[in-house]
Amino acid sequence: MSDGFGDGRQADAPIAFGQAFALSDTFKLLFREGMALVEETATYLDNDGRIESRDLTRDGSLSYATESMRLTTRLMQIASWLLLQRAVNEGEMTAEQASQEKAKVRLRGFGTVTHGPGWEELPPRLQQIVERSVRLQERVVRLDDALYNMVALEHPAENAVNRQFGRLARAFGGE
Repeated sequence: MSDGFGDGRQADAPIAFGQAFALSDTFKLLFREGMALVEETATYLDNDGRIESRDLTRDGSLSYATESMRLTTRLMQIASWLLLQRAVNEGEMTAEQASQEKAKVRLRGFGTVTHGPGWEELPPRLQQIVERSVRLQERVVRLDDALYNMVALEHPAENAVNRQFGRLARAFGGE
């Protein structure tokens, strides 16, 4: 009997959006965008960023150091996640191996204040790169949730009502 899809999925099985997206051309575009932003950031911080930071006030220099550290940390975590996902997509790792490695990757918790005195003193180019990195991080977090939180969707916590229906069915021989 055919499953209706030709790819092993059951006709009534939900489509795993995260898995489909991770294998798509859109993921490849996200991967290239993320890696390009890592490279652009490194080039900026090593060249123009150093020059621009020399003209900052003491408070501006502190903000620059703080934000550039958050930025590089955020981007390295994103790059690690993207590389792990690409390794799974290309068959270099299993999803289980990637999940274990992914536990070392932090995609959340890189607070950045994009307003206020410290932020306003930063060079406009750094502000723009930080804002782009935050948007990229948000996209990767959504994809990560879609990919790695599917277990929760595939095995939802049993609710009390369903548990009671099961007990009733067993009590009256329905199960």
